[in-house]
Amino acid sequence: MFDFHLDIDKLISQLTYNAKDPLLFNSGFFLFFFCIFLLGYQFLYKRKLTRVLYFTIFSLYFFYKACGFYFGFILLSAVVDFNLANWIYTATTKGRKNAILIFSIVINLGLLFYFKYTDFFIEIINDLKIGQVKPLNLILPIGISFYTFENLSYTIDVYRGKFKPVNSFLDYCFFLSFFPKLVMGPIVRASDFIPQIRKDIHITKEDIAKGLYLILGGLFKKVVISDYIYVNYVQYIFDDPARHSGIECLMGVYGYAMVIYCDFSGYSDMAIGMARWMGFTINDNFDSPYNSSSITEFWRRWHMSLSSWLKDYLYISLGGNRVGRFRQYLNLMITMILGGLWHGAHFNFIVWGAMHGLALAFDKMRMSIKILNPKSKIFKIFGVIITFHFVCLCWVFFKASSFNAAEIILTQIFTNFNGTAWRPMLQAYGVVFGVMFLGYIIHFLPKVYETFSVLVLSKITMVGRIAIMLIFIWIIIQVKQAEQVMPIYLQF
Repeated sequence: MFDFHLDIDKLISQLTYNAKDPLLFNSGFFLFFFCIFLLGYQFLYKRKLTRVLYFTIFSLYFFYKACGFYFGFILLSAVVDFNLANWIYTATTKGRKNAILIFSIVINLGLLFYFKYTDFFIEIINDLKIGQVKPLNLILPIGISFYTFENLSYTIDVYRGKFKPVNSFLDYCFFLSFFPKLVMGPIVRASDFIPQIRKDIHITKEDIAKGLYLILGGLFKKVVISDYIYVNYVQYIFDDPARHSGIECLMGVYGYAMVIYCDFSGYSDMAIGMARWMGFTINDNFDSPYNSSSITEFWRRWHMSLSSWLKDYLYISLGGNRVGRFRQYLNLMITMILGGLWHGAHFNFIVWGAMHGLALAFDKMRMSIKILNPKSKIFKIFGVIITFHFVCLCWVFFKASSFNAAEIILTQIFTNFNGTAWRPMLQAYGVVFGVMFLGYIIHFLPKVYETFSVLVLSKITMVGRIAIMLIFIWIIIQVKQAEQVMPIYLQF
């Protein structure tokens, strides 16, 4: 017999926030959410004001489903920085502009610091016996690191005279809450995005094809490659590295390098692809980073929206390369250490950032004295190998639960390698290594394959594209992990 009340309760539970099942791109409910959104969007996207209002409401609901009532913080930050940017623009004196900008920086970073670093510094105080403070056990609001940097870039660009503040609060709220990039980026700058809000939208076959390629490719990288490798191998290694031989730990590090790449770049690709379907352009966030022949090149290819943000708003503000060699190297160190801290309140992230800072400084020094020819093929090959393994070394500290755990992994690799264990290891984890190998093949494929795939998709009829998408999603559902694997960068 039909139980009306039971079905209503089930519907309400689906539509409200669930901390154990937040709304993310790789969740089952998101497919329903996105289809409903697209259905309404088809009728509204040509009406500019209605489109902005519709999109903003859906984005805020998406954020509520992802993090509960913490979604109120994005509204609060939108109100604050929208007004501060306008006050900076209309300020008549340099001193007033400076004061308002400093206030914006303090408010934004203060909120981020409170949630992200308060317990970290309480722990330091307790460990140093300076005092005995009870930890607050604060929960980090999802996406706060991303939209905080977007707010800061907006007010700083207005202060620098590079961008005129937007007149409509609704437009600014739309920019800040744009749901494809809201939870895990990319970090989008107002100067790139806001001019697109009120433009006429013309969605071409190429937009649909490119969006489909990015969405399906990103979903495959996240759900099939990253989640499978992590759940079936990598987590075992990093949870208790002392139980595993050096060769197993090394493969675990190689596996994590692919896990974090496919996890984050897959999510970024889906965000960029969804934006293309709606007529908006978001800049790429990854460009085959493990194909880099130097650490400088790596940071031009990895998490490009963060690295360019750190360069433009932190490194250059510190003086960049305009203040002498030593200061340039020091600025790189400061930038990368703070970049490490951006990822989380943990000493391992500081070590990770410091290692990258030192490597960048060394790379700048190497280029300044021209000790190697970066154009030679030999340099390129050895550069890729050395850079990849240095990045993997850094990933050990990034992923390990503590400095001691990272030390155990490295000790196992360098003192207890046990290369003869490869045969039983391959027998036990053959499928995992096969998926890992597939991930690296996809990563190193030349861009021409992407161009060709998008061209083919653009020539297929709409019915054909829908059929491809449904078949692809059905296949992913069959092979995905039983439990939802949270994206790595969700914690940042």
